[in-house]
Amino acid sequence: MALRTPLYDRHIAAGARMVEFGGFDMPLQYSTIREEHVAVRTRCGIFDLSHMGEVRFTGDLALDVVQRLVTNDVARLEVGGALYGVMCHEAGGIVDDVVVYREAGGYMVVINAACRPKDVAWMRDHSDGCDFEDVGDAIALLAVQGPRAVGLISGMCPDDAAALRPFHCMESVVAGVRATVSRTGYTGEDGFELYVDAADASGLWDALIEAGGPEGLIPCGLGARDTLRLEAGLRLYGQDMDDDTDPFSCALGWTVKLQKGDFIGSEALARLDPAHPPRRFVGIELEGRAIARHGQRVLAAGEPAGEVTSGTYSFTLDHSIATASLDGDVPADAELSVDIRGTVAAATVVPLPFYRRPKGA
Repeated sequence: MALRTPLYDRHIAAGARMVEFGGFDMPLQYSTIREEHVAVRTRCGIFDLSHMGEVRFTGDLALDVVQRLVTNDVARLEVGGALYGVMCHEAGGIVDDVVVYREAGGYMVVINAACRPKDVAWMRDHSDGCDFEDVGDAIALLAVQGPRAVGLISGMCPDDAAALRPFHCMESVVAGVRATVSRTGYTGEDGFELYVDAADASGLWDALIEAGGPEGLIPCGLGARDTLRLEAGLRLYGQDMDDDTDPFSCALGWTVKLQKGDFIGSEALARLDPAHPPRRFVGIELEGRAIARHGQRVLAAGEPAGEVTSGTYSFTLDHSIATASLDGDVPADAELSVDIRGTVAAATVVPLPFYRRPKGA
């Protein structure tokens, strides 16, 4: 039986179409994916992300332990700072991608829902010297994203939420609920992620829905979350990367800080050429109305050259987009196409992200 987040009853009451994801019953959509996607791009939307996992490292050696687990340089974080990175195993494959927060008493690491059991076991096995705690069941996570998100949260928070810099957080109160307010997201839009006690999630959800109504806020499900993140060029673990993918091969080499010293996987990653990794991760646009999907073959001059990692129809750009993992020796100027169930659709390599929010928005 799938697990449920503290907001399950709210999703059912709102008529959400529920699906199993990461071991949880989660809302795929409330209205249509297009409507929810457009709301986030033009107004704002609210997401239940309580299926995500959170773990904490505390004690004198917490920094040493997290620094060894994560490829990015955690030592540079100030209290209230956050960074994105990946955890690798000894051979350089990605265990998961994570966000690390520096707290006053240590570090909180946010992990993907589908990876929670293996991640918790992996980190616990590599946490000698500090206190490790899985706090995922005690924490609920709500995200408010879109051009009007900052104004909405600012009006419900006694502190200056608008002054919070991207990838920074603060302890505050939103609608009377104590929350860690984080200027982060997974949509390509501005906004916040709100970490609260699980018992407070329903009350905060109701308050946000009520206050956000005049601003055009609507609840959004996993469907829109996926189309939004792909437009923004953001990776999804299990599709764009996995245990067999090194960070350079999914264009996440910028998260690898070999100069910081030894960490799990650093020796294997040091043997790779970042400019010529085993695989090449690219964005592609497709001609016509064909939509590429995960696992479909990419062809170069008609010959197998890789596979699609993620694909969708871009509601913002009004054409099909996808990311692909290509063999490392495929020429940069190769003519690409995608085999979509026996139909070959021409594809063009384009820079990532596909969409970048307008400056000042």
